[in-house]
Amino acid sequence: MEKPYNSYSDYLKTHYGYRIYRVGVDGGFSCPHRDKSRTKGGCIFCDSQGAVSVYHRKSESSFTHESGFEKDIDSTLKQTIMPLEEQVQRGVEFVRRRYKAEHFSLYFQSYSNTYAPTEKLKEIYDSVIDLYPWEEFIVSTRPDCIDREKAELLSSYKEKVGSVCVELGLQSGSDKILKAMRRGHTVECFLGAATIIKEQKLNLCVHVLTGFPGEGKAELDETINVIRKIHPEAVKVHNLNIASGTGLFESYLEGEVHVPSTRRHIQSTAYFLRRIPKDIIIERLICETPAHRLAGPRAFADKNSFLRALEAYMIKNNFNQGDLA
Repeated sequence: MEKPYNSYSDYLKTHYGYRIYRVGVDGGFSCPHRDKSRTKGGCIFCDSQGAVSVYHRKSESSFTHESGFEKDIDSTLKQTIMPLEEQVQRGVEFVRRRYKAEHFSLYFQSYSNTYAPTEKLKEIYDSVIDLYPWEEFIVSTRPDCIDREKAELLSSYKEKVGSVCVELGLQSGSDKILKAMRRGHTVECFLGAATIIKEQKLNLCVHVLTGFPGEGKAELDETINVIRKIHPEAVKVHNLNIASGTGLFESYLEGEVHVPSTRRHIQSTAYFLRRIPKDIIIERLICETPAHRLAGPRAFADKNSFLRALEAYMIKNNFNQGDLA
């Protein structure tokens, strides 16, 4: 059955004729919002592990997605980082074993992967770009870590890798919500960074977080308007999760913060999808914080169950991505 939105898996099959699997690596970057010389503690929702791929978290290898929540799990900012070549080998072996993968993307996933001088970035990127015949090169970062020089460097890798994508965190199109999130950047800053990325003809994937305290329809509409204005190639949508080591964690334990239910996230996601252009690729629709670090929401559908429920809801109501754009 055809999905009521432009899914990433369908895009890969249409564009390439096969699935491509991401190999996430940690380049040893930090984040300007956590830098000791400037820090205010990072974004209030930010998981202390910085989105490190599951196969690189050696200290958590004994946990599973069914594990109970561990309040006292180590929440230090960084753990020991394996050499990049070893990370690539481990990542390729993992996705081959788990998915029988044959095609791979290089994904600089952890923290802000353009947070370094351009010459240092080139040194790091160059050290892994020739390790494997990658079909995509993906770099995740923040709006305040992109300038024209760095975008030009990323664009230069199109000579070696056909597709180069920047994943850029917007999170919200409301400056009020961004301030409450303690993001450390404004909507204007995001728009400037996104414009630079588009000017270099790099693919752009925008990260959005829904369900943050204080976000209502008006604030979600502001986010939608930013997406429509910049028209990225792709988006990732995340529901609010409360993980150990985040600024929201203690407030959640005190009952001061509530997280959206599965039903609410289905409704807000459908609303979001209907109002963005139908050609934007939907790469993700829920956050997947490992259960042992997830304080809330505990009673939330897993990824496959959520996607089935979302699709059923949209089909039942004759909703489709872009039908109200």
